Amino acid sequence: MQYLQQLLATENSQISQVLKLSLHGLKATLNQAKKEYPNDPGNQLCEQVISEINELLKPVTLPEKTVIDESKPSHVLSELKTIFETDLELKFYLGYAPLESQNDAELWSEIHRKLLRLPEDLGTIWKNRALEIAQKVGATQDYVNLEHLPFIKDEIIYPGLNGTVAARGLCLSKKAFLKSEIAENYQSEELKLLAGFSILYHKFIEIEPDLHHALKSVFSFDIVSLKFQPEQHQLYLQTLKDRLQRTQKTEENTDLILNLRAWIDIDEAIHSLVFLPPAERYSWWGKLQQESRRILKKVANKAIKAGHDVKIKQLSGLYADICAYSKDDLQLDYGGTPGEVLACLRLYVKINQEENPGRVIFRSLR
Repeated sequence: MQYLQQLLATENSQISQVLKLSLHGLKATLNQAKKEYPNDPGNQLCEQVISEINELLKPVTLPEKTVIDESKPSHVLSELKTIFETDLELKFYLGYAPLESQNDAELWSEIHRKLLRLPEDLGTIWKNRALEIAQKVGATQDYVNLEHLPFIKDEIIYPGLNGTVAARGLCLSKKAFLKSEIAENYQSEELKLLAGFSILYHKFIEIEPDLHHALKSVFSFDIVSLKFQPEQHQLYLQTLKDRLQRTQKTEENTDLILNLRAWIDIDEAIHSLVFLPPAERYSWWGKLQQESRRILKKVANKAIKAGHDVKIKQLSGLYADICAYSKDDLQLDYGGTPGEVLACLRLYVKINQEENPGRVIFRSLR
């Protein structure tokens, strides 16, 4: 421990920075292991190891007072920008891209959209931290001035601000979804969910410049920025729409396997809208996308009850352990823990002895 502390305390050391990032990665891995193996005999020791890591890392503490530059009233949240951009744990999940906002309203929204990619508990900590800073400079939460994104449920994603900072919040809106033309075309709850993803993605891409797609049938060789390649933006959304319509047609068919294959295809399209590095599996974004897989499992169970041999596997964990079940995978040299799967784009499926490989994004060992 002594030498670890000395190395971590070494200023202007690249090795020290590497060690800090590695400790953040180890902490995230252990926290995930605790969730997946709650009855493991090493659980209590794991808690102690995480506590030791926390002691080594010494979390960022906020300054007691924020100085407001009255000559630049549109930048009173500069403290929030500074601590957000310099936090190493955030870099582990979000990468090293700097914030691009030009004023406080943009900054509030940009930061909160990034928080949607973090593990939920860490995202909550940062939401509270951001609010504390906003309140110190005279801003208050605003649950009225919200941008409404159509979806199958109502949910405030993050509030806006009023007072010294005027910023819009963001919410999901069932009313906005039901008003859309696409909602009228789908009757079952399962199809309404898929329609909800289609219209939500269309709107979310408009406000989120960090989104990419990794849909193999549209572009098989790389992960593509929707901001810098607008033609890919249109191709991705059109493919999502086509797969939605195909799923609707198979719902009307009695062939359960045909229906299952259509669901697997549209689930792949839904999970192929990604950030770089990909959002953490138990983040707001990750849980939103998992709604598709929750319904897909129900579709698979119908086929199983009808006598079909169906096995579905979500690929996660060490890439070396799952690569035999995947094909045409995509590799990143940043984000997450080296050697681990960062996102499962397509599920591995075995249907009546026919194997269909999955597809993942994984972190290289470098």
